[in-house]
Amino acid sequence: MDQQKIGEFLKTLRKDKKLTQEELADKMNVSRRTVSRWETGSNLPDLSILVELADLYDVDMREIFNGERKDETVDKDLKETMLMAADYTDDHMKKVMKRMQLMFIGATVCGALYIILLFFGPNIDTGLYGFLNGGLLGIMFGMLIMGIIITDKNFAKFTERKQQLLGKNKK
Repeated sequence: MDQQKIGEFLKTLRKDKKLTQEELADKMNVSRRTVSRWETGSNLPDLSILVELADLYDVDMREIFNGERKDETVDKDLKETMLMAADYTDDHMKKVMKRMQLMFIGATVCGALYIILLFFGPNIDTGLYGFLNGGLLGIMFGMLIMGIIITDKNFAKFTERKQQLLGKNKK
């Protein structure tokens, strides 16, 4: 896939519709700079935005991926497949964000309990008190570290590799 060619094609399609980058950005709910990056080929739009662009420009998704126009009508099956793939991606991101929120809440609760025990706990260092304090601190830092790992771009590669290994173990 030639990003430069796709960018030039997107620019041509936009100009054919007599739209400025600013007008297209408003329609797609992105910045003008993002549209410029698409058209220079430095970035490509997300899958869901590509589907919207194909609708706006009345072109087939294959035409966008090829970076040139063909004499065919829009393939509805391909479009539906792309929309399903975009929905799947959106659903996956919602699940990841939900996990992140729960981990952040858990870390916040553990941190608050740790601080409460630190300032209002007994003055003597008992075994149970020390265990609770260390446990809360460990859980809090563990959740924060997991949050950092999950938001890292390499986590997707790790998850994919894990799925491959699990799939091979099932055989």
